[in-house]
Amino acid sequence: MTDTTRTIIVAEAGVNHNGKLGLALELVDRAAEAGADYVKFQTFKGARLACGTAAKADYQKVTTDAAETQLEMLRRLELSPEAHRALIERCAARGIAFLSTAFDLESLAFLAGELGLKTLKLGSGELNNGPILLAAARSGMQLMLSTGMGSLSEVEEALGVVAFGLLRTGTPKGRTDFSEALLDPAAWSALRARVTLLHCTTEYPAAVEDTNLRAIDTMRQAFGLPVGYSDHTQGNAMSIAAVARGARVIEKHFTLDRTMTGPDHAASVEPGELAALVRDIRAIEAGLGDGIKRPGPAEIRNRPIVRKCVVAARDIPAGRILTLDDLTSKRAGGPIPAMALWDCIGRRSRIALAEDTALDWSAMAWAD
Repeated sequence: MTDTTRTIIVAEAGVNHNGKLGLALELVDRAAEAGADYVKFQTFKGARLACGTAAKADYQKVTTDAAETQLEMLRRLELSPEAHRALIERCAARGIAFLSTAFDLESLAFLAGELGLKTLKLGSGELNNGPILLAAARSGMQLMLSTGMGSLSEVEEALGVVAFGLLRTGTPKGRTDFSEALLDPAAWSALRARVTLLHCTTEYPAAVEDTNLRAIDTMRQAFGLPVGYSDHTQGNAMSIAAVARGARVIEKHFTLDRTMTGPDHAASVEPGELAALVRDIRAIEAGLGDGIKRPGPAEIRNRPIVRKCVVAARDIPAGRILTLDDLTSKRAGGPIPAMALWDCIGRRSRIALAEDTALDWSAMAWAD
C-alpha cells in the first residue's frame, strides 16, 4: 500500500453467497464490473469458530431461521477449498484481486499456505484473539485488521501481539511481552510496512449516529499506521465521508439482492450502489488534490474576467491628481488589481480617462 492517493476498495461478498458457489462466482463478476480492487469472502470451519451452544446475534435471528443455531448457520455458509480455488480463478479472469477473512487458525494457514495469498483480513472479532493475531503476523501476509468493538488500548495491545510476531520467535510468556515488543525501536516501522487498521462499527446495519468517523483520525495519530473504514451502514454516505477524512481502505458489504435470506444481505449494497460508490470515491480522490492553496489552470484563465481592477469612477482630465473619489473597482480586465486602488491616489493622470476606463500604471505619474 505505497500509493497514498488511491483508496483500496474492498467489495465484501462475505457469506452473501448463501453457501452456493454459483452465487459466489456471480458476486465476483459484479464486484469486478463495479470497479472494486478486491472481492472478499470469509474462510472458516464452523466447528472451529463457534460452539454448539453459541447464540446468534439479534440481527442474525431476524435475517435467518431463528430456530437454527449459530453453528448450524455457519456450517451452511462454509466455502470448500475447491470453492476457494474456483473463486481465485474467476477473480484472475475478471481482473479483480481475491481476499478473504480467516476466522480460525486452520483457515489462516490454508489462505497463507495452500492458496499463497499476500493479504489477509481479520475481522473485529479477532482484535483480542492473541493466537490468530500472532499467526497472522508470522504468516508473511499484509494484514488488514478491523477494530470494531475495541477501545484504543485494545487496538494497541493487538498491535503489540503483531509486533511480537514480526520481531521475535518463540511463544510469548504473557501479555507483558506484547507491550514490551512495542518498545522495540524496529516495532513501528515493521507495523507500518505490514498493517492497516480499519475503523468499524460492529452492528448490521450500523446506525449512522454510531459511526464515529473521527476515530479514523484518532487511530492514525495514535499509531502512525494507515487507517481505513469497514462500513456497515446503509447507503454510501459514510464511506464517502471516510475517504474525505483520509481512509486508505474502504470495505463495503455487497449482495446481489438485499431481500435475500441470510445474515448480511440487509446491511449490504447492491451492485449498482457498489459501482456508484467506486465512482464517487475515485472522484473524491481526484478532488482532494495535494493540499497546497493555489489557483488551478482554469482559475488562472478566469481571474481577469472575475476579479476586479481599478477603473475611473468618473471622467478624469489629463493632468489631474487622482483622489479616492476618482477611482473605483469593477470587472474590466485591467492590469491594476483592486487591492492596489490606494496606491493610485496622489498620482497624476498623464492622459484623459473616460468613466469606467481601466487604469494602467504607465498612464500615471507621481505628482510634482
